[in-house]
Amino acid sequence: MTFLLLTVFFLLVDYYLYQAILVLSKGWSQTAKDIIRYGYWTLTVLSMAALIWWNVSDPYKYKPGIRSWVMVSLVGIYLSKIFGVLIVFVDDIQRGVRWLASLFTKGGESAPAGEGITRSEFLAKAAVIATAVPFTAMAYGIISGAHDYRVRRKTLYLPDLPKSFDGMTIGQLSDIHSGSFFNKTAVKGGVEEFLKEKPDVIFFTGDLVNNEASEVKDYLNIFDKLKAPLGVYSVTGNHDYGDYKAWGSLREKQENFKNLVNAHKQMGFDILMNEHRYLEQSGEKIAIIGIENWGGGRFAKYGKLDQAYAGTDEASVKLLLSHDPSHWDAQVRKLYPDIDVMFAGHTHGFQFGVEIGDFKWSPSQYAYKQWAGLYQQDNQYLYVNRGFGYIGYPGRIGIPPELTIIELKRA
Repeated sequence: MTFLLLTVFFLLVDYYLYQAILVLSKGWSQTAKDIIRYGYWTLTVLSMAALIWWNVSDPYKYKPGIRSWVMVSLVGIYLSKIFGVLIVFVDDIQRGVRWLASLFTKGGESAPAGEGITRSEFLAKAAVIATAVPFTAMAYGIISGAHDYRVRRKTLYLPDLPKSFDGMTIGQLSDIHSGSFFNKTAVKGGVEEFLKEKPDVIFFTGDLVNNEASEVKDYLNIFDKLKAPLGVYSVTGNHDYGDYKAWGSLREKQENFKNLVNAHKQMGFDILMNEHRYLEQSGEKIAIIGIENWGGGRFAKYGKLDQAYAGTDEASVKLLLSHDPSHWDAQVRKLYPDIDVMFAGHTHGFQFGVEIGDFKWSPSQYAYKQWAGLYQQDNQYLYVNRGFGYIGYPGRIGIPPELTIIELKRA
């Protein structure tokens, strides 16, 4: 039933917008008319074929990239068309109003035809533009935005930071989502750009894959280049557990997660599964605490912060790796006031938004109080990385992928 409703809805959108195509192409040559009109319906047929394939086949038999491209193409095409349909609808409203008005004019005559034709042509052009703009933006976000890596720098002043760690730099990556990648060369370039910053320690805050550990196989020899003098530490995110895929058995799912953990180790990451490590220099220590995913609302809560935190008393500064930023308000600030900084990711900044100077806007902010960048409450900090990769829509508009460099200084 859902499939039939979607098909009818898409066809109605196509037919409705096609009226604008007819008006717009009225004065064109026959060859130009044929190209635009046949091209329009060819795209519709291909879209319907993709929708049928999705409904009658099992999309999860295919690579994640194939599923992503099919879904994004459908959403992108019809979301763009809906913008155009809204303009055509305005045209139909004004036509209806003028027709009703004509019934009350002398002799039932309508308004001058020339004016109506001009207005319809204008609105037809506006409809096509309204369709083209979001489609072009989405295409640009894929071609240019998906791998437009940006280095973001922050300096944090911590009163209890040991002298030997004054000036230490932390490089943070998050949300790699290797199953979504389509440009291996660009991914390699992002890692190389990150390594040019020469951070003292590297944190990866979860979501190495979309669903399956096998997704990262082709990228192990890229991410294993991530090295730092004080080590590379990682945690898991919500996508790493395979919770969003229907597995043949519980054992199969558990084996997948085991392979995911092994992938971290193969790359040289010290994966923290509800545990901590000490960084020690000149007899002084700071603690790195890492937990499994702990998400607010419907997201899984595998993390055990009490277990990971236990035994960190001798560290004057505590740094927490926790994938989901909602964890900060839910547990960290309430129960662990001596955790100085939490590093998170998860939101991707919705992969869409506007950031100009200090102004930030994204749909992500309606779901997450802390969704991108640095936040402070009393003496505690949270940094939310905008993500290295992408999921669903294979691109970014206004929220480029992030390479974070944070310097710790004594207050």
